[in-house]
Order: sequence, then C-alpha cells, then structure tokens
Amino acid sequence: MSDEPTAAVLETDGGLSLRKGWTIVAALSITQTIGYGALYYAFSVLLIPMAQALNATTPQVAGALTVSVLTGALCAPLVGRALDVRGGRGLMTTGSALSALALLAWSQVSDLPQLYAVFVLLGAASAMVLYEPAFAIIVGWFEGSARANALLAVTIVAGFASSIFLPLTGLLVSSFDWRSALIILAVLYGLTAIPLHALVLRRGRLKEDRPAERAATTREAVRHRPFWLLVIAFTTHGGAVAMISVLLVTYLIHLGHQPLFAATVAGLLGVLSVTGRVVTTGLRRRWAAAPIAGVVFAVQAAGALLLPVAGHTAAGAIGCVLLFGIGFGVGTITRPHLLAERYGTTGYATLSGRLAFFSVAAKAVAPLAAFAGAETAGYTVILVVVSALCGIAAFSLFGYARL
Repeated sequence: MSDEPTAAVLETDGGLSLRKGWTIVAALSITQTIGYGALYYAFSVLLIPMAQALNATTPQVAGALTVSVLTGALCAPLVGRALDVRGGRGLMTTGSALSALALLAWSQVSDLPQLYAVFVLLGAASAMVLYEPAFAIIVGWFEGSARANALLAVTIVAGFASSIFLPLTGLLVSSFDWRSALIILAVLYGLTAIPLHALVLRRGRLKEDRPAERAATTREAVRHRPFWLLVIAFTTHGGAVAMISVLLVTYLIHLGHQPLFAATVAGLLGVLSVTGRVVTTGLRRRWAAAPIAGVVFAVQAAGALLLPVAGHTAAGAIGCVLLFGIGFGVGTITRPHLLAERYGTTGYATLSGRLAFFSVAAKAVAPLAAFAGAETAGYTVILVVVSALCGIAAFSLFGYARL
C-alpha cells in the first residue's frame, strides 16, 4: 500500500493541508495511546498471571519484554529507511495488523519458547507503529512551532496511556482472565489502529523521497560529531530514565517509606512527563532546544544524586522525584526536533532509526542492569550511575549546541 501523490498538497500551503495535518495528528494521538497501552503497559499487569499459567518465574517471563524491545531496536534502522522511501501509511497499517495478530498469538502461548517467539514478532511490529514512525510523519507535515505543537499534542495524549491501560487491563483480568484480556486488547487495537493508519495517514506535505539527497545527508551526518553527540545524549538519558522507572518504587520502600506512599510518589512521573514536555516546548519559542534539554537533564542528575541523601523524608523524596520527573518525557519530543532542525526532512526517518537503535537498546538493557547492580552494589551506586548518565546527556547537548 503506497501513499497518495502529494503534488496537489505541495502546491497549496493553505488551510486544507494544515487541516489534513492536524487530522493526522489526531489519528496518531489515538493510535499511539492505544498502541503503548496494549503493546507495552499491559505487560506489567499480565506478568504474574502469565508466570503462574506458564509455570515460569517472573524474571523468565519479564525477559520476553526485553527481547521485544531489543527486537524493536534492531528493526529501527530498517523501519526508518522504509519510512523515507515509501512513507508511513503502508508501513504503519501493516504494523498495526501484525501487532493485533501478535496480541492474539500472545493470548494463546503455552510455554516460554512460544512467548519469546511471539515477543520477537511484537517487537518488530511495535517498531512499525509507535513513536518513531509517528514522529517521522509529523516531521514531514509541519515546520517550526507548528511541528513542535504537533509533537507535543501526540505525546501529551499518549502520555496518559499508562493511566488508562493499567487499570483497564487490570479490570479485564479480574473480570475474565489474562488470555481473554489480551484478545479484547487485540480487537480494540486492530479495529482502531488499522483503519486510522490506512485511511488517514499520508506522506508529509514537506517530504518526498529524494534517494541521492537522502543518502548524502545520512553519510554526512554519521561522519560528523553532532549526530554522535545526539546519540550519546539520548542513549544515556534513555538508559537513566529506564533505570528509575523500574527501581523507584522499590528504592523508596528501601528508604523506609510505605508501599502506598512509594507508589503514589512514583506515579508523579507520568504527570511530570507531560508537564516537562509542555514547559520545554514553550521555552523553545525563546531559546534553542538543545541547551534547554541540557539544563533539564542536569536537573534530573541533581534529583537522582540527592535522592539517597534526602529521600528518607517524605518531603525529600517528593522533591527529588519532582526534580527527576520534570525531564521524564523531554527526550521524547526533543530528539525529533533536533534531528529535523539540523538535517531537514529528507532522510529524517533514516537518521532517526539509526539513533533509535542505540537509545531503544539502552532502554531494554538498562532495567536488567539496574536490578543486577542493585543486588550486587546497592541502590545508592545505581542512583549515582543514573545521575552520571543524565550528566553525560546534559554535557552532550551543551556540546551539540556549540557546533
């Protein structure tokens, strides 16, 4: 399925094309919310009943999600190139169908090998339908502040995926069972994402594939320092965020807080991620994006470093989580902005896919490293590592801003 010709759109830079662009933003906001909810966040609710049904340990089952994320990282460069060549409609429609099939297959697994095989498929499908391809489509449709606002709109709506789908999945499991819950999620996702991707998505009005220019842009980018500074910044930051995500509740309990308090404070991260995205998008109207994100990452470094010192009190724990949480979702919207700002829309998805290979892989490996490190070296060492990673990300963006 190929995207429709864009000649008429390219000739008219008026209200029609902008309305069509915002229709695409609305569609992607819906599909990203349901996609992250069904393909990613539901896993944590299903983890224990799956382990019991498969006669496996919780870590053995949890390893399937790591396999899925790593598969997505491996697929990211191929997906990026496909987006540049053919656009997003066919790829995201195909990915939606594969995702729905993977959810259905997941509901029928009877042992660990089957689970891991399904999650390889799920990882490949997720790479075709989640943020990276959605951002590539938005980057091709909008410029300047409109692009920033479009990216913000999608990430704000999708930021509530966990708030919606964690309780929804829990309700489905308690009302039926985990297999039935997955079947319902598969139908919900398939009936929503497949038609929206097939009928609404179009190749960007600012974007058409120019193979020679795309190849030249990609070669030039990967040979010079700015691109690799972005890789370092978003890989280290992604790893730090992943570590905090899996360890925060456990660590707050380790510091002496009650489980309910720990879970409530950790829940602030979702709200703060939306707040941080809104604030940084607003600040970009006056200052450059890279140093703004660099300052936010430095604040996160301070929050992580202070948590072992001040986190024993309720006020200290809340304050440190606020410092870290304000940057929780900033990397998500800063990365596409910086790539498009420096390299343009030709070859954007290819470069984004190459960068995502590193950043997504870090997000997959970091939780395992955090658990292993906490067991051997202690939580304080892990918080120092998280702080150091955020600091490296901040200095990388400061260096990038000077180039």
